[in-house]
Amino acid sequence: QVQLVESGGGLVQPGGSLRLSCTISGRPGNSAAMGWFRQTPGKEREFVAQIPWLGGSTRYADSVRGRFTISRDKAKNTVYLQMNSMQPVGTALYYCAVDTVRSVQYWRVDQYEYWGQGTQVTVSA
Repeated sequence: QVQLVESGGGLVQPGGSLRLSCTISGRPGNSAAMGWFRQTPGKEREFVAQIPWLGGSTRYADSVRGRFTISRDKAKNTVYLQMNSMQPVGTALYYCAVDTVRSVQYWRVDQYEYWGQGTQVTVSA
């Protein structure tokens, strides 16, 4: 069983930065990939970024590429999402998730088996 706990959310001004953390209990498995998603009220949950648990190529949504960076510290069982140059459209509940088999369709919500409770990020002046 894998459990995920996100932290680091809060209020940030436009143009500012924030780093989210996702602490993992249990073993995701060597074939797993870790993802970050976000959701706003009335909208579907959307893919933000993904990183293989053992490291390697990262993937990003077009809307965040170049501004967000996903990383992981395997020794600490933690995945991070560094968010720079944030904009008000980035206001959302951010979720961490585990895909235990690193699916080809990495952007799909239904490919991820485990989810955290989310951490709220608000971008506002």
